[in-house]
Amino acid sequence: MTYSDKPRLVFVGNGMAGTRTLEELLALAPDRYDISVIGEESCGNYNRILLSPVLAGEKTIEHIMLNDDDWYQQHRIHFYKGERAVQIDRVRRQVITASGRQIRYDRLVLATGSRPSRIPVPGRDLKNVLTFRDINDVNTMLALSRSKRHATVIGGGLLGLEAANGLRKQGMAVTVVHTADFLLNRQLDATAARLLQHTLEQSGIQFMLNAATARIEGTAEGEVRQLVCSDGRTLKTDMVVMATGVSPNIELADSAGLRCDRGILVNDVLQTFDPAIYAVGECIQHRGQVFGLVAPTYQQARVCANQLAERGFARYIQTPAATQLKITGIHAFSAGQFQEAGSHQVIRFVDQQEGLYKKLVLDGNQLVGAVLYGDTQDGAWFFDLIQQRTNIAPVRDQLIFGKDFCHWPQPASSALPVAA
Repeated sequence: MTYSDKPRLVFVGNGMAGTRTLEELLALAPDRYDISVIGEESCGNYNRILLSPVLAGEKTIEHIMLNDDDWYQQHRIHFYKGERAVQIDRVRRQVITASGRQIRYDRLVLATGSRPSRIPVPGRDLKNVLTFRDINDVNTMLALSRSKRHATVIGGGLLGLEAANGLRKQGMAVTVVHTADFLLNRQLDATAARLLQHTLEQSGIQFMLNAATARIEGTAEGEVRQLVCSDGRTLKTDMVVMATGVSPNIELADSAGLRCDRGILVNDVLQTFDPAIYAVGECIQHRGQVFGLVAPTYQQARVCANQLAERGFARYIQTPAATQLKITGIHAFSAGQFQEAGSHQVIRFVDQQEGLYKKLVLDGNQLVGAVLYGDTQDGAWFFDLIQQRTNIAPVRDQLIFGKDFCHWPQPASSALPVAA
């Protein structure tokens, strides 16, 4: 490949955060840099949050592709797919890949993402103990689902439930093992979680709650045979999916001498302690926080692109995030401080027969948290009220019924009366 005399910008990572940064930059300053992208996966950029519908058979890989090979060619981007960056030479300003390529940069963006955690129990390295993170994981699960019968998912969080639903739709008998006493214990309250569990049980998924995995036992051939909990409960299984969280990929940055803690440390313009190197997405740590949702990483992408385009000063400011479950036919939403405390007032609406539940948490005349189950159409509106710190006093009595039932008083007219 030939390079121009423009400054060289290199992206390490071809996931959603890095590519969104690239897209934002191309919109602001399409001819500013000679751009290279190094991506470990052997394909273009795809929507990782839609892997669950692919596992469930509701979409194909083609449906979730965001940018294929042609897109990189059209934008004259040097795309090194299937390449792994193994070293950053900050003195020579080079990225070295596993195949020995030396790719020079003037500015570098690290978007190395995160990796799924494997709980440290005996048997975690047996055959058919999997994680749920990328296309290869989905393809492996789909292949195994055609020959295996029983699947166990460790983790009753968002990703675990989506994996369980997908495997059930592939015809497997699925059990979710979760350490807490209710599902999605970081995203829902107990009432919404019980309704969710009931719905999932009706679809055929089973649950073992308050269950910590002690070990995974295998066959003589090294394949999964049984999961054993710390309280002695056992579960026959021939596939285990660990969905117990992620850890930022900081090894490349750390080995290059960049400052890291849980993630790669960045300032408010997503710059590392080397002014030529930026970082975005799940690999970073900003003001003590690491990130696992797409929304904040897209905000980071916008700020980082603005900085790279030299379009003035923009700062990344952390904002509250909302959570939405991505299982077809099941609607669950939460935002803000939905676990009430202190002087908070709580408004609830429950319809057990219809499977509907709403919970709003108020602090004075401000909405500070919301949980919705069964009907989430007002979720975005509630989230906006939380973010804007809106005074809800005029509609306090109608608020639980949603936007369509809230009638805000009209502002008094400032027009002068017209003389007869």
